[in-house]
Amino acid sequence: MTPHPDPQAGAAVKAADRAHVFHSWSAQGLIDPLAVAGAEGSYFWDYDGNRYLDFTSGLVYTNIGHQHPKVVAAIQEQAGRLTTFAPAFAVEARSEAARLIAERTPGDLDKIFFTNGGAEAVENAIRMARLHTGRPKVLSAYRSYHGGTATAINLTGDPRRWASDNGTSGVVHFWAPFLYRSPFYSETEEQECARALQHLEDTIAFEGPATIAAIILETIPGTAGIMTPPPGYLVGVREICDRYGIVFVLDEVMAGFGRTGEWFAADHFGVIPDLLTFAKGVNSGYVPLGGVAISAEIAATFETRPYPGGLTYSGHPLACAAAVATINVMAEEKVVEQAAHIGATVLGPGLRELAERHPSVGEVRGTGVFWALDLVRNKETREPLVPYNATGAANAPMAAFAAACKSHGLWPFVNMNRTHAVPPCNISEAEAKEGLAALDAALSVADEHTA
Repeated sequence: MTPHPDPQAGAAVKAADRAHVFHSWSAQGLIDPLAVAGAEGSYFWDYDGNRYLDFTSGLVYTNIGHQHPKVVAAIQEQAGRLTTFAPAFAVEARSEAARLIAERTPGDLDKIFFTNGGAEAVENAIRMARLHTGRPKVLSAYRSYHGGTATAINLTGDPRRWASDNGTSGVVHFWAPFLYRSPFYSETEEQECARALQHLEDTIAFEGPATIAAIILETIPGTAGIMTPPPGYLVGVREICDRYGIVFVLDEVMAGFGRTGEWFAADHFGVIPDLLTFAKGVNSGYVPLGGVAISAEIAATFETRPYPGGLTYSGHPLACAAAVATINVMAEEKVVEQAAHIGATVLGPGLRELAERHPSVGEVRGTGVFWALDLVRNKETREPLVPYNATGAANAPMAAFAAACKSHGLWPFVNMNRTHAVPPCNISEAEAKEGLAALDAALSVADEHTA
């Protein structure tokens, strides 16, 4: 689709937004949201006719790109047949979505509890773990993001937690492995894995194993930096959980549904959690949907005992119809395989080549269409390009980098001192190379701030 400029319409949209929309995670008077006129595939555009290659996939959820015609048609068809119905009933779209998801989750995670998004999925997974074990505490990594609702935000490790953390939610944070910025002074992946597992065991010992209901980890952390865990780490966590009767929860809200080149990131590591949370890519974000995939053992806890949780729109027919269509499209069009191919042959090699040429790129991390560039002031010291949680003038180098991306037609995902390359899973080779070229140009701006 070709953008048709209409600045007057754009100004009206912007004016209404500024008058009435209260935006998340923002100081309302300091933001200037782009007015979006349309989107298709890997691109979106504004009312001035500027087109951007979407290297954010929305918020890392448009896994099949914008406006896929088969999914749009499925939503329209479902709306004409049964727009909505209460969650206590069996509805075809809901049942089929659950079946297709259960077919793809690892192990015996065959029961699906639907939510409206990822945060609610995490909330309910933790509630299930606490009720199943009768224990109060949950362990979560510092470098993590699990959502903005009450329990999920306290589980989160990044600074978005601080304003809402009252210290009474039963959450204990620990350090997960991250060799590039190792909290354990490790020099190899083997050392990092062993020391991180020992740190986790020590934390459990001092907190009291009998008080801990669950350990929750993003299989591959997303917003926190796309740090792929070293070989053996997740299997080691699984063994620790089994030893102490702790429920192992994997958060696949961002990493799931093809983003890493597998249906779920857990498939890379041969690990099966007790609970798995999902959202985002399950239906490419076309209609809000999330959920928890539940093991047979935990499902049995609620076979004759009511589960005390529910949502008015749980398994909404429009959202589930979108999920059915999305999963079928991903299978028919080999979208998961495309993500793996693009990562192995275009994005991975291309980003590593950029790292060799740009002094601002300290490390490249990722797999599939799930990548991060760790930007630094000095490659030797690994000093981040901007301080942790920088704002205002302190964040100027990253702001200049982001502006440069946009000036070259690329919409970047920027967080702290990182930029993430997270385009749709079905991005073409030509589009991925276009994105790499734009990053190449923008990184020259970041290079100006290196020491």
